[in-house]
Amino acid sequence: MTLSVNEKAFEIVKEIMDRKDELQCAVVEQGNGATLIDAGIEVSGGVEAGRLVGEICLGGLGAVRITHMHIGDITLPAVIVSTDHPKIATMGSQYAGWVINKDKYFSMASGPARALAVVEKKLYAELDYKDEAKVGVIVLETRKPPPENITDYIAEKCGISTSDLYCVMTPTACIAGSVQISARIVEVGVHKLHELGFSPDKIKTGHGVAPIGPVAKSDNRAMGVTNDCILYGGRTFYFVRPDEDEDIEALTAKVPSSASKQYGKPFYDLFKSVEFDFYKVDPLLFSPAEVTINDIVKGKTYKAGALNPEVLKQSFGM
Repeated sequence: MTLSVNEKAFEIVKEIMDRKDELQCAVVEQGNGATLIDAGIEVSGGVEAGRLVGEICLGGLGAVRITHMHIGDITLPAVIVSTDHPKIATMGSQYAGWVINKDKYFSMASGPARALAVVEKKLYAELDYKDEAKVGVIVLETRKPPPENITDYIAEKCGISTSDLYCVMTPTACIAGSVQISARIVEVGVHKLHELGFSPDKIKTGHGVAPIGPVAKSDNRAMGVTNDCILYGGRTFYFVRPDEDEDIEALTAKVPSSASKQYGKPFYDLFKSVEFDFYKVDPLLFSPAEVTINDIVKGKTYKAGALNPEVLKQSFGM
């Protein structure tokens, strides 16, 4: 039986709606029947809302917990993320791979509804996964709720009724936004391994910890801070089952953010230096600071990268 990331995520959506006052979230039903869940635009949201949004992004196939971590001489709140289904939970659901750019509305879309719409045809063919649920859950990193023509469009792409569409919204510069982005720590490493040619099928379990960034004064600044939490403060651990001839030690060395030639300065400063053009940012920069990989075939473990408290403090304005 194929696991449905939308059905599992919908159980978490229902929890947020039931606890909306406690979680400082708001729920609105549009005229077309689509449900909008605000976790930080017109409401405060919070750490617990962000934690649950992180689990929604993982399609209900991963756990997000709150902890703290020491990085150099600073102590920060942090997330711990674990999944025994890294391929589907991260690449098949959490990865922000659907760019919604229609009728002057723009948002990066992540979460389980991607596996219904399958806009990223090549990726889902490689993952050999498609959800067939009748309910769809999408997470939009946005400061502007989608109008009805956009939720109509999303539902149509997903092949579901608008009344079965649930849109969870978190701006980058809000508490829940900081939490749910740090909760992508395992996904960022899986994506990097995929970019390096290592099949997600071979990653059996993913575990990660990353600091929760302070809320910045603007979404652009927050994009820098939240990325830096992963690039300079994130740790991951993967259990992998490689082919006999694959060199996991050499692979591990290529995974951390420090393997990129653009490593070493706060992300906002880097982004500004390339005139805010994502295409000028090295895609191999987007990686955890520290990566440990356990080859469960040979029983060997390899580590590469390190946390960088100095760049984090620059990013945080400390």
